[in-house]
Amino acid sequence: MSTTALQRPDTKSMMPGPAPVIPTARLTLRPHRLSDAPAIAESLSDFAVTRMLSRVPAPFDRQDALDWLMPVTSGTLPDWSLAITGKDDVHIGTVSIELRHGRWHLGYWLNRYYWRRGYMSEAVAAIIERFSRRMPETPVHSGVFADNPASLRLQEKLGFRMTGCGEIYCFARNTMVSHIETVLRPGALQPRKVA
Repeated sequence: MSTTALQRPDTKSMMPGPAPVIPTARLTLRPHRLSDAPAIAESLSDFAVTRMLSRVPAPFDRQDALDWLMPVTSGTLPDWSLAITGKDDVHIGTVSIELRHGRWHLGYWLNRYYWRRGYMSEAVAAIIERFSRRMPETPVHSGVFADNPASLRLQEKLGFRMTGCGEIYCFARNTMVSHIETVLRPGALQPRKVA
């Protein structure tokens, strides 16, 4: 065996492993299925949702959902992309931690009908807590558009801190949008207060 082989980092130990199923008080976070395409298309056809997402085009249809689901459900990506479902297994949103440019990034969206019920806080706290157990020394990056203060409050309550501001392109809006970058440092997750 060569010295180079002995010094190569073990990349498997730097990955969180397969996406888990995470039950919470009101939700179940589970890996996506191809059968989620109609629900995803319905949720993301709402411009109120897609305007806050950088990489989602508008309009968005069932074929767009299938195109996104194919690699996500293939098991070949290191990412955790979980469907947010109620106890009836109806797909109401997505929460994910994706490896992008060598850093882990949190992303999420929720069908507008389910806004202002605390579901997203519950889902984000659950995935971050589980990810932190598997990857305890790993920071999680995220960000929000500047005109999305509710999402910024959610992140700040969980322990994310602002690291910078800039502009990124939003496909749904077809323009550059002011963006606030955030990070959750290892050990900084704040316990979620249950009402």
